[in-house]
Amino acid sequence: MPVKDKLYRLALRIMADDAEAQDVVQEVLVKAWKQQEVWPTLRNVEAWCMKLTKNHAIDKIRSRHQQGNLEEPSMRGISTDAPSPLAMAEHSDTMAHLTKIMQQLPEKQRIVMHLRDIEELSYQEIADMLEMPMNQVKVNLFRARNQVRTLYLQTEKHGL
Repeated sequence: MPVKDKLYRLALRIMADDAEAQDVVQEVLVKAWKQQEVWPTLRNVEAWCMKLTKNHAIDKIRSRHQQGNLEEPSMRGISTDAPSPLAMAEHSDTMAHLTKIMQQLPEKQRIVMHLRDIEELSYQEIADMLEMPMNQVKVNLFRARNQVRTLYLQTEKHGL
């Protein structure tokens, strides 16, 4: 499916672990394939797959917490194609820092911010996928961005 990279990025944002994100995507793709007879009835197959991914990843996290495995996977920086090693290191540190900040957000805010700012989905697509009113999507996004900005500026001010 051409949407697998988006599914992986969403799963990785939720799971914060490469191997688990790959497992989630594989399981979702198998489930989607087995349910291909419903595809013609869907308005947006991509949004449906994203919703399946989100729900499956959240279910895996809840299952892990219920089993007593509360360890969080280590956070990984996102590499870039920056021209110099110094610029790459700075960008990687910044992205790792922002990722840690985003992981502190409430679940809905984190997912809405990821879908809007990273996956570049429209407000309507996000509202449909998460089954929430568009105003709630906008409120969650606004609060998430403000919280990330505030925490980032606080840590930069204190040199952390």
